[in-house]
Amino acid sequence: MPLTLKLSRKWTDRYALIVLSGLLPVVLGVLIIVWQANRSLKQETTQTAQEAVRQFDLMLDNAKLAADVVLPLAGQDCEHVELALRDQVTRRPFVRSVNLVWDNQIYCTSLFGNFKEAVTPENYAGGVLWLMPGTLVTPNDPVLVYRQNQEKRGVLISLYGFHLVNVLGLINQKTQLLIEVGNVWIDRYGLVRNTPSPHLPVAQATVPSTDYPYRVVAGFNEGEIWRYVASQYPGLMALFMFLGVISAATVHQLKKRATSPTHELQRALDAAEFIPYLQPVVRGDTKQWAGAEVLMRWQHPKEGLVRPDLFIPFAEHSGLIVPMTRSLMEQTALLLAPHANSMERGFHLAFNITAHHCQNLELVEDCRRFLEAFPPGHINLVLELTERELIVPSTTTHQLFSQLHALGVMIAIDDFGTGHSSLSYLREFNVDYLKIDQSFVAMIGADALSGHILESIIELSAKLDLGIVAEGVETQEQSQYLADHGVDFLQGYLFARPMQPVDFIRALQAQLTTT
Repeated sequence: MPLTLKLSRKWTDRYALIVLSGLLPVVLGVLIIVWQANRSLKQETTQTAQEAVRQFDLMLDNAKLAADVVLPLAGQDCEHVELALRDQVTRRPFVRSVNLVWDNQIYCTSLFGNFKEAVTPENYAGGVLWLMPGTLVTPNDPVLVYRQNQEKRGVLISLYGFHLVNVLGLINQKTQLLIEVGNVWIDRYGLVRNTPSPHLPVAQATVPSTDYPYRVVAGFNEGEIWRYVASQYPGLMALFMFLGVISAATVHQLKKRATSPTHELQRALDAAEFIPYLQPVVRGDTKQWAGAEVLMRWQHPKEGLVRPDLFIPFAEHSGLIVPMTRSLMEQTALLLAPHANSMERGFHLAFNITAHHCQNLELVEDCRRFLEAFPPGHINLVLELTERELIVPSTTTHQLFSQLHALGVMIAIDDFGTGHSSLSYLREFNVDYLKIDQSFVAMIGADALSGHILESIIELSAKLDLGIVAEGVETQEQSQYLADHGVDFLQGYLFARPMQPVDFIRALQAQLTTT
């Protein structure tokens, strides 16, 4: 196939669009997956933090219940209430000790009985909670102290620190958790710090307690999103990569289809590789040459002679069919005009035109130049309307055909009876000839329906006073049948195959000498 792409030497020019089209689904897919992963991780950290708050609130609720019971005892002698304090320690989960306070002074504890130690209210966040790094008894273990105060009465409830650490470490082992109380915080490692809490770079969520003055922070370390994506979305990632490959392959094919024919056809046009071949048209009764259809062939430097069905559709699609036809007319005029005397007066020369030729009036000038190359009135120029692309009637098309007729150009409908627009063309344009498609001619004597259609076309042309040409005549039987039914002109392999201009001129001169 000669329609191949002339590749650029630059890699970016050749493959940039293909690479980008392949990367686009992958990049978009990764962005979507990362967004979804971040959303899922954010939801996970929020739920984890909410669960931690629920469990911490449960601990503090037990501390509050114990404080509610013993607060009325504050101010009484320690010997009288010491057992009541110890009773709350045994009854309440998570409670480590219960301490009575009078006028910001601890005077009685469940651990030591009588005890003296000052209370600093400023240490307590919101006046309620204090996260301590340790006590006299357990200096290296964190303690969360709950304070309840009423005038001079007060109660301090200390909670075991290892319960806090267990919640932070076990509730979700993949998630980083910490609890902040005032200006101090603690994580799963149990070390109380009074520095600013760390920023967790992935999906950080902060959930404050609605009942107590603390908050829980949850999140993940750097790189967790990609670990999450790799573990949760391997199939989806593979799908987006597959779509990227498909996209790149599709663009590659479309680029080849869209650009390579145009480039190659333009190159061939510039190199004058599209040449005319002529197939004679004979009279139905005498079988004398009455004209010829000028056909386009591609003399490719490597592929040789290329069939028109391999390049004409591309030429029509790209719009290059117009300059290609103009070149064909110029070459034909240049080759045949010197031999005009070898042609009888009114000799027909036919060219195919398409919808692209009818978009402006340039075709009129092309035809005028062609006719001016021959002696006045010596030849008849025929334009055959093909139906591969529909010619839409418009002001321009009507003006075009009007000027063509004024110039003496005749109009024929090619392959009449096979397209959807044949009758529409008859109605819209001033047609001079109908060309019977070779598919009907081939069925002469073999198919009754085709015979009826053929007779109907011949009858229609007679009623409309139109000339008629039958193409694809290959047997004597077909020739005789068409002549008997009054068909004006015949064309086909029975009389001659398409030939180069030099052979056509030689054959034309030979026929002239025999008549």
